[in-house]
Amino acid sequence: MLAGALWAQPPVREGTLPDKWITGGPRCVEVPDWQVHQYNEDFYILRESGCTNYEKPFLYLLFGKEKALLEDTGAGKMDPRSDSARMVEDVIAKWCALKKRESIPLIVAHSHSHGDHVAGDAAIRDRPNTTMVPLTVEGTRAFFGIEKWPESLGQIDLGERVLDVIPIPGHDALSIAFYDRQTGVLLTGDSLYPGRLYVRIRDFPEFVRSTGRLVEFTSGRPVAHVLGTHIEQSSTPFQDYQVGTTYQPQEHGLALSRGALLELNEALKSMGDKPVRLALRDFTIWPR
Repeated sequence: MLAGALWAQPPVREGTLPDKWITGGPRCVEVPDWQVHQYNEDFYILRESGCTNYEKPFLYLLFGKEKALLEDTGAGKMDPRSDSARMVEDVIAKWCALKKRESIPLIVAHSHSHGDHVAGDAAIRDRPNTTMVPLTVEGTRAFFGIEKWPESLGQIDLGERVLDVIPIPGHDALSIAFYDRQTGVLLTGDSLYPGRLYVRIRDFPEFVRSTGRLVEFTSGRPVAHVLGTHIEQSSTPFQDYQVGTTYQPQEHGLALSRGALLELNEALKSMGDKPVRLALRDFTIWPR
């Protein structure tokens, strides 16, 4: 069972998602390296263009009264113009100007440790007033106050904004999810998003258990959106884009619902100890 008291108050802050994200192409000279979307005035979503890296990951930047938290730092550069640290700094500067503040401490955390989510670490590590969460299980556990990994919950208070931290190893040993109590948004990294949910055969039992814990955690809690870190799915049900695709003009929306989490959980349980590739409407389970 997950440790921690149930929190079931409705979210107090709403937000909006764009009708369409940049994906890259068809003419890269016309495409910005990054798209920055203001979900609300204290929650920003950044997406790296497929013209700079085909992974096209999403980064999330959340502001509290005392601190800001950045989830992930990007996939790195196929194009030398791409610079996640510069984009993050620009958003922070504009937020501080809006709030009439000189600065705000930044915490840099990661959904997991794969290269397409940590490539920007070196560029942002030396930023003043910045703390990097260690890319180790023990460092992550200690930073977020997770008593027992992966069964217990962690937490971080950004100042009148509490994020719950849920360990969900499986896709990666360091995978975590963030639940923002203020908006009801659940950030699931590469463990659930519209695309290919990769998991090694040897890690499949852990992935199943982690998905079950997410279902348990969200039971009784409001979930406005489930937001992962990629879109690989087409808007056509059951159809994904090939690996390496840089331009996805008819891609699936970023947001999933708790229903998708329940569907994933049921599909995983139905496989028992024999994981198989399974295409569902909004994502594909992809053991390898």
